[in-house]
Amino acid sequence: MNLLAIECTHASLSVAVNRNGVANVVYGGEWSRTAETIMPLVQLALEESGTPKDRLDAVAVSSGPGSFTALRIGMSAAKGLAFGLGVPLVTVPTLPAMAAAALSFTSSSVIVPVIPSRKGEYYYACYRRAALEAGNPSDESQRGSIGDVVAAAVRSGHDAVIVFRSSEELLALSGNGAAAVLVADFFSAASILPEALRRAAEGRVVALSEAVPDYRQKFESGCLKK
Repeated sequence: MNLLAIECTHASLSVAVNRNGVANVVYGGEWSRTAETIMPLVQLALEESGTPKDRLDAVAVSSGPGSFTALRIGMSAAKGLAFGLGVPLVTVPTLPAMAAAALSFTSSSVIVPVIPSRKGEYYYACYRRAALEAGNPSDESQRGSIGDVVAAAVRSGHDAVIVFRSSEELLALSGNGAAAVLVADFFSAASILPEALRRAAEGRVVALSEAVPDYRQKFESGCLKK
């Protein structure tokens, strides 16, 4: 299956193309520049993978949680591509995808992926390795402070690891031994391809009229509200 995936929930933007089982990924800049760079990056990913756009079988996008603006832009781009090409759209929750991508980089039995929410708050969830390897992690994500993240990791097991992309608070944890941490610089659009391909093969696609980002918060008067 030829599938194009977009990941722009937070940190940097990336686009990946799976063509006949081979994944090719290209990276953009910061998510704040998503609007101006996402379509050129899609074109580059298609070109570098040698995949004509009319040979795509599906389009996938990480659905969040994450940055309100970047999520909206990424979802809009994915829906536009799927509509224009007449192919199915697949949405992939970001937290379990990040946790699954971490399996190759840690032996921990519990993986706690973290995504920044508003200032001082984070989205997080605790996933058992066995559930991730079986491809059926439950969605029990929460939002809280750095203290809440650490407490959840400690409760989950002595070898739990907190996985994140970037945060000064979380980076500080690696220096004080409060919890085991893993920087998720390996997470990209290529990381959501396995789940996207599985969902597409199973027919777990989303109607374009029903596909929405997983904001987890309401946007009101120029700021995010609970």
